Amino acid sequence: MTYHAELEPRRKPWLIAMPLAFVLVLAAGWSAFWYYAAREAAARVNDWQMQQAGAGRVFSCGSQKVGGFPFRIEVRCADVAVELKDTQPPVALKLKEILVVSQVWDPKLLIAEFTGPLMASEPGQPPYATATWTLAQASVRGTPAMPERASIVADDLKLDGAAPGNPPLFNAKHAEFHARIQFGSWPHNPAVDLAVNLNAATAPGLGPYTRDPLDADILAVLHGMKDLAPKPLPVRLREWQAAGGRLEIQKARVAQGEALTTATGTLALSPRGRVDGALQLNAAGLEKLLPTLTGERKGASSGLDRAGPALNALDRAVPGLGARLAPQAQSLAAGLLGLLGPPVEIEGKRGVTVPLRFTDGAASFGPIALGQVPAAF
Repeated sequence: MTYHAELEPRRKPWLIAMPLAFVLVLAAGWSAFWYYAAREAAARVNDWQMQQAGAGRVFSCGSQKVGGFPFRIEVRCADVAVELKDTQPPVALKLKEILVVSQVWDPKLLIAEFTGPLMASEPGQPPYATATWTLAQASVRGTPAMPERASIVADDLKLDGAAPGNPPLFNAKHAEFHARIQFGSWPHNPAVDLAVNLNAATAPGLGPYTRDPLDADILAVLHGMKDLAPKPLPVRLREWQAAGGRLEIQKARVAQGEALTTATGTLALSPRGRVDGALQLNAAGLEKLLPTLTGERKGASSGLDRAGPALNALDRAVPGLGARLAPQAQSLAAGLLGLLGPPVEIEGKRGVTVPLRFTDGAASFGPIALGQVPAAF
């Protein structure tokens, strides 16, 4: 079919160009939005640094870059230096790099990844501790005015002292810490759910009991934290104590080899900043722990073990008797379990129920005095 020249359909090239123009406009608008959001992210980081500095915690970056275009915002801080002036003595921390990531469509969620090692020292002094890991991440959801939750996760975490030959301070195959504001509790009656998980954790420097790997799962609720404004730690703890703050241990489980302990209870601080409260422990396999708590030691000349206050009392009454009974120390320790508390079954294991009490910092494990816990402020 042929058309007259005046009647022939005219082509509309603008219809072909419209999709391309729309894409170009959308890309330009998205780019402008991303660069605006990136500037805002950098400004929030700077504001946060200023707030922390006002509370005595100074954070600085050797170099700082903002990237992640087009779908996320990345703030990369290299050669991180932190000075905690709100502690006594002050602490200086150095870290290789921190990468903070936020998705453009979900700016309330921040995810951070840390690149070690982390070195701790007094300002201007050589490091006294070093931490390493294969993976360390943190996430925060919410805003400073309306926080929601925060988490920290680390794999193959190792904390070593600077002194050569000393045992590691702390090791863990896997470690997690989670905090979440209970819905509806903020800001008038705040309650924070806490969860801690440790897998194959050791702390050889603390004593024989923490030398072997243990697994821990702890659920608790923190009451009385009225705000999350940056403040020096002693000030924060004093305010928390004055507000009647308390830590409610809802469920704690610690397993180490054949030994198993569960606990519930409540802890707080006294007006002098010392621990107050009590935990109810259900413990199985306590024979291993009892000599450690009651003062096990090895004589330099005799090489014999003395287990607990029972042997010590006998030794004071009849010099030398405790040493002669030392070969039976383990069986005596097992017999003393009945004096600590009533029997209980824990996950199919036979154990005892023992109170762990804190009275203005003075700790006791059943009838056994453990000593004084240092003041928190």
